[in-house]
Amino acid sequence: MNKHDTQPRRIGIVVNVLRPEAEPLVASIKQWAKKRDWTVVDCYKIDMGKDPDFSGFPKGTISEEIDLLLALGGDGTMLTSVRAVASLGIPVLGINLGSLGFLTVVPLNKCLESLDRVAQGDYEIEERLMLEVTEPGSGEERWTALNDVVLMKAGMARMASVTISCNGEYLTTMAGDGVIVATPTGSTAYSLSGGGPIVIPTMQGFLLTPVSPHTLAQRPMVFDAETRLEITLESLVGESMLTADGQLARYLEEGATIRIQRAKYPARLLAFRDRSFFRILREKLHWGIGPALGREWTSDRPEQ
Repeated sequence: MNKHDTQPRRIGIVVNVLRPEAEPLVASIKQWAKKRDWTVVDCYKIDMGKDPDFSGFPKGTISEEIDLLLALGGDGTMLTSVRAVASLGIPVLGINLGSLGFLTVVPLNKCLESLDRVAQGDYEIEERLMLEVTEPGSGEERWTALNDVVLMKAGMARMASVTISCNGEYLTTMAGDGVIVATPTGSTAYSLSGGGPIVIPTMQGFLLTPVSPHTLAQRPMVFDAETRLEITLESLVGESMLTADGQLARYLEEGATIRIQRAKYPARLLAFRDRSFFRILREKLHWGIGPALGREWTSDRPEQ
């Protein structure tokens, strides 16, 4: 059993300072916690525009201090919060103060009600695969990603050519705008826009989705969780960029190789049974719902 699987009573809060509605919500959460003899250990403020890597987060000591991290903001705040505590095994609950809120599953007006459910034990913890990306020979800087890792031409660059190997075996050489390597959680993000499949987020594996490939023969692929991909930037006229979760980014030079594999630890997301992945698909992306079906619908089921 993970040491954070016991009933949470100590809360940490991550607040996106660009969301003005966050401060009054923090005050309400503190009042809620005081009435139930819970502890709000600290409120960690993050400016998503300036510090998406959350460099000021006290990761070294927080593992022994909190049982649950609340992320108050949009999906970007949630991604940053998860990367900050995934290696510590701390579960994260996202409170949506943004627009779409695909990962921040709790609406603002349901925050305290959802905390009541947590206090009653009416919740689950979902473990989600994360990716680790390194550039061998460059000091082994390691990034992790909950959604995706993307290698993409930048600015006015023309078509890029990349060679992809799988577990040391040559797979293909691909020409186009770039490639997306997405987790099941990230299958509904950039990869979906590029024609990749929707994957149940608790599955163990990841996707390779070409971005505007030059040939029709190259299509998305699904790999098992123990796969190691190596992607080499063979040729490029212009600049290329590597990103993780659309938040961490740096330029790559021609000839650079990046290695992508399963991270050593999963993300742990707090979830509720009545907010299933399929329900979120219908509500947020209108999946399977449309005028062509000739139906009105509710969040639970379509009606004739």
